[in-house]
Amino acid sequence: MIQVGSTNQQAGGSRFVYIAAAISALGGMLFGYDTGVISSAILFIKKQFMLSSTMEEIVLSSVLIGAVIGAVIGGRLTDRFGRRKCIIATSIIFTVGALAGASMAQNVPWLIIGRIIIGVAIGIASFTVPLYISEVAPVKIRGKLVGFNQLAVTVGIVVSYLVGYALSRFAWGWRGMFACAAIPALILGLGMFHMPSSPRWLISRGFVDKAREVLKRIRGTDAIDDEVRDIQEGLKQQSGSLKELLSPLLKPALVVGIGLAISQQVTGINTVIYYAPIIFQFAGFKSVSSAILATVGVGVVNVLMTIVGLHLVDRVGRRPLLLIGLAGMSLSLIALGMAFNMSTQSHMLGWIAAISLMCYVAFFAIGMGPVFWLLISEIYPLRIRGAAMSVATFFNWGFNLVIGITFLTLIKILGRPETFWLYGGLSIGTWFFVYFLVPETKGRSLEEIEAHWQAGKHPRAMGKL
Repeated sequence: MIQVGSTNQQAGGSRFVYIAAAISALGGMLFGYDTGVISSAILFIKKQFMLSSTMEEIVLSSVLIGAVIGAVIGGRLTDRFGRRKCIIATSIIFTVGALAGASMAQNVPWLIIGRIIIGVAIGIASFTVPLYISEVAPVKIRGKLVGFNQLAVTVGIVVSYLVGYALSRFAWGWRGMFACAAIPALILGLGMFHMPSSPRWLISRGFVDKAREVLKRIRGTDAIDDEVRDIQEGLKQQSGSLKELLSPLLKPALVVGIGLAISQQVTGINTVIYYAPIIFQFAGFKSVSSAILATVGVGVVNVLMTIVGLHLVDRVGRRPLLLIGLAGMSLSLIALGMAFNMSTQSHMLGWIAAISLMCYVAFFAIGMGPVFWLLISEIYPLRIRGAAMSVATFFNWGFNLVIGITFLTLIKILGRPETFWLYGGLSIGTWFFVYFLVPETKGRSLEEIEAHWQAGKHPRAMGKL
């Protein structure tokens, strides 16, 4: 009877962790929706406000300015007030930005301000959600649970494309596209109100008894003394200052986080997320609806392959998925460039471009997409984890902004084939970066990862612990 009761208790704890991960991952869905919806909305906005290509880039990229701001301010806020409270705060910002900002804009400055407000929420949520999930998840399924966030991002992108397609027949449709974000934002806020704080954050702030209660609830067992002790021991070895990241022992973790943050963007993923309908128009899809519908197909591939990645990340490991994904991305971008190097009259151009884009997104979805956010939630010490993740997120959104605001300009200066070949070359460079410097964290507790850095070992040696 005792064993049966214990098993039921553990099963209940496991279910609760999945629920907590699913609810908090709505922040990822909003991240995906609000970054993806502009690709459909911009086709109407540029006509209504008569935007030049430069202003089109500015309107599209304004959300990224907010995301950079959110990444900068979010780290300290998450470490001070907790992951849960910050996620609730982002739900409020998402709602205000969607309803009072972007969807009601009467002019371009109003629209830009509304998108910046939404961007602040995206910048905070993009690292706070995987951080929260990683700190409540058991070691064996941490990769899968943190991957829920990336899956939610891809679902949000597809939903934004579907909403864009459904509303594309209406002149006011772009306003509805922005306003729909308020629905998951409200659900996120209400859901997180009933979720517990991160037990690791509670211990870092001295609330040990409360942390024990949370751990018993989410682990489904009273045997949590060893985990509490490991967390406390890890905290004793940390100064709590962000300057600690610049210490010789943690510099490798800093390099890995920033390097992956930059690489995820310069390999071109958000040219596809933001400009997919425009790319399809380049490839011969004449109508707005057909370009958006083709984009939906890319989004569906993104979701399906992210699910595949979630099944593999705790089995195959982080490094293999990154290396396989980057190799596939490189080949797909080379093929996409070759497609645009063909005669624009070729009836094969649209098909080759569509297949190349889908392959590129598929390889991103099993590697750089989920694994980057997972790794930066794992590799930093507890006391500075939120702030350290915000540093990586700052670089991620900063280079996201650079890519978003320069794509059309690069097309004009370099040409379509050369632009995609440039992203392909950067993907090859990233493959070598991952091979030589990125650690394998599969099967390691967060405390074991901290101990690895404290021992001064090379990142590649982590998988050999």
